[in-house]
Amino acid sequence: MNNTFPNPLERLALAANHWNTRPLRAEVEWAARRALLDWFATTLPGCNQAPATLLSDAFSATRGEGKAVCYVDGRLGSPRYAALLNATASHTVEFDDIFKDGGYHPGSSTIAAALAVAQDIQASREQLHRAIIGGYEVGCRIALAIQPSHYRFWHTSATVGTLGAAVATAMLLGATSEQIGHAMGLASSFAGGHQQNLQGEGMVKPLHAGHAADAGLMAGMAAVKGVTASLDSLHASNGFAAATSDSTGNWAAALEGLDEWTPITCMTVKNHGCCGHIFPALDGLKALQASAPIKAESIESIHIEGYSATYSMCNRPVPSSAQEARFSIQYCIAAYLVLGRVRLQAFEPSALEDARIRALMPKVTVSERADIAARYPRQRMANIMVTTVDGYTYQHLQETRKGDPEDPMTDAELFEKYQELASVSCLPSESQSLQEVVMLSNVLPGSVFLVDSLGSVESDRQ
Repeated sequence: MNNTFPNPLERLALAANHWNTRPLRAEVEWAARRALLDWFATTLPGCNQAPATLLSDAFSATRGEGKAVCYVDGRLGSPRYAALLNATASHTVEFDDIFKDGGYHPGSSTIAAALAVAQDIQASREQLHRAIIGGYEVGCRIALAIQPSHYRFWHTSATVGTLGAAVATAMLLGATSEQIGHAMGLASSFAGGHQQNLQGEGMVKPLHAGHAADAGLMAGMAAVKGVTASLDSLHASNGFAAATSDSTGNWAAALEGLDEWTPITCMTVKNHGCCGHIFPALDGLKALQASAPIKAESIESIHIEGYSATYSMCNRPVPSSAQEARFSIQYCIAAYLVLGRVRLQAFEPSALEDARIRALMPKVTVSERADIAARYPRQRMANIMVTTVDGYTYQHLQETRKGDPEDPMTDAELFEKYQELASVSCLPSESQSLQEVVMLSNVLPGSVFLVDSLGSVESDRQ
């Protein structure tokens, strides 16, 4: 590999490889543990739902041999099988982490791939952490280079997620810097996932993360065995960035601060179980309620001004499914007013059919505001205006989102979120044991479903 760094792919591959040996600062290692626990928080609820449950039936004959844990059914299989199903489950209930500056969910695919490979080869906990950090480094920085124009037609969790998974896989399998670069080049041709499948009622969106994990694994495994790709794949005039954005990539922005800061320390932990573009409005409504008498029964109208994605993705006045409701600002605002929070309960059938929520939804409108749009994606804001039936109007400009680096979730808040979401699939003792394994131990987490079964939490702690 040319040491003059003639292109961003080579520079990012070297940075990823450096994570195999460079000292891990305490805050970086802790960030990796937080990311892993948050991955379990969002994955476990999705293990009981379609499409992961349907994929388990569809691909059961392709499980293969291996030591990777498929959390959808609690059984062992090949890394690709486990990563496909686990990443799909992880992207189902809309709680997965965000790199906000790149508009990208790295965890679902990158951690699914890394954990499956690590379990299969019996890697150390430190190797797993380093691969996750490296996968986040590359994926998040590529997202910086191609956003926001990439998002007009492409879903970053599907496209960039493939490259993050490829890097993590290659690192765990002992790739050289050049092989990591070839894994990235291969993954750039495997990447796909367009915006239309985020808009309708289908099940494709979670599969975007599943495919990214699977295709990234394929790229990483192939590169380690000598399969090559163009090392100009990212920045060439007919390469990945040019094909999926409005330029060949803003690589100066993407590489800024490389070796000085790393993206995994700047992640957003989702506090609400819906599209992140709705978060500023929800947080703004909470702020208004803290100082004004705003209750569900007092609402005359609510108008939200946001950035482009607030309107284009989340203006869904009449959602017809839980998946659509997670992307409906009308539904989520109404559900927050009635239920007090937008977590798993908000998307259960009883909530979706709640007459109080349905009555509030037509009172919620949304539009794009130029000055707020101009600060996206670096800043996610919303201006919320609430008019009550007695004629008063209350206004609040929400400049941050709870969970973003500017207003992070504490460890205690993350643990509370994890315990709530894990309770869908685990007994309290099991979820607590898994939390201790992830946050405190130096062994790999295994199955969390049966304490005395394969690769279990209990055996992990021995």
